[in-house]
Formats: sequence, C-alpha cells, structure tokens
Amino acid sequence: MSLLVAPSILSADFSRLGEEVRRAENAQADWIHVDVMDGHFVPNLTIGAPVVKSLRGCTHLPLDVHLMITDPDRYLSDFANAGADYITVHQEACTHLQRTLAHIRSLGKKAGVALNPATSEETLRYVLQDLDLVLVMSVNPGFGGQKFIAEILPKIERLRRMLDEAGNQAAKISVDGGITAATAKLVAQSGASVVVAGNSVYGAPDINKAVSELKAQAAETVRK
Repeated sequence: MSLLVAPSILSADFSRLGEEVRRAENAQADWIHVDVMDGHFVPNLTIGAPVVKSLRGCTHLPLDVHLMITDPDRYLSDFANAGADYITVHQEACTHLQRTLAHIRSLGKKAGVALNPATSEETLRYVLQDLDLVLVMSVNPGFGGQKFIAEILPKIERLRRMLDEAGNQAAKISVDGGITAATAKLVAQSGASVVVAGNSVYGAPDINKAVSELKAQAAETVRK
C-alpha cells in the first residue's frame, strides 16, 4: 500500500480554490484536506460548509474535512450534506466522543478523530472500533507553515499497534503539520498511511513533482 497524499487547501490560493483543487487532483493527489476553523477552538478562522459544497463540485477526490471547532456535533449534518467524505473531530472538543463518531457514521461518512500534540493516544482506547481515521497533529493546530514536532512519532507507533490489536486494521492514521518529503518518510516508518501537506505542495514550484516526491520518499516504508 502506498502513502496517500492529502494536500491542505489552507495553503492554497483562496481566490481560486476550485482551480487549486484541480491542480492537486491532476498531480495525482489522493484526497483533499479541508481545514475548518472557528476562531475559538483554534486562533484562526477559515471556511464553512458552503465552501465544502462548492469544492465537492470541483473534484472526485475524497474530501477530508478536519473540524477544528468547538461543539462540532452541531455542524456534522451540514458538512455531511455538503459532500464531505471523511469528517474528523477533535478529541479535545467532544464531550461524548463515541456518540459523535456514531453520528458521523450514521450520516454515511467516515469518522475520524484528531489528537493535538499534547493529547495522549490513550484517550481513544474506548473508541478504537468506531474509528475510520486518526489524525495525529504534528504541530499545534491553527496555522500552516509550522515546524514538525518529532515527539509525535512514538505516538503514531502506539496508535497503529492499538488499532491493530483491537482488530481495526482498516483504520488509517494521518499526520498533519510540517510535512515534507523527509518528515513524510518518518511518519510512514512509524505507521502512518496518509500525510496532510500544505506548503510543501501548494508552495512548491512544481506541484506534480511535490506530490510524487512525497509518495516516493515513503513508498517502501509504509506498513502493509
């Protein structure tokens, strides 16, 4: 299995998002990562469900919607109806996490949980069977262009082991923050199967080369 690359539109040109998404698709990206921020859970404000709906009409790639918002339960149906394929909520924002994940799945969507760098993987032990995706933050969420926090690498290894031991080998681990060709290789070696890349894709002179290099660096190290 090869490493999946999910370019983050947080680093794209917001004045022409449709074109930016199509550029990533033409470069053989696998998913499109959509960061939704509310200015409360994280210190930044981005987009909402109407933009996700517009993006849905621009691409056939899965839309990986990352909700960095307070009280995400209020908006799950909105993002599901807008065309999200994966809906990822933060463990730190959910009072009743298992209920939230069940709701996402009841909407016909893949359910994901994001963990901030300081949040232990042990917080997910009781929901391992409810997960389609775990998003490990390798920076503190809110802004693009931050430095990769290498201390999250053992967390990825422990999460992969936990999921496998729980019989949920199908669940993917994604890593978001400071992803370059070098760090993509490290996270793949640790057990991740998806990388979210912002500046290293949309800030590259050649987006096709950027996506292919991310995949090439990690292709032989992704765990089967």
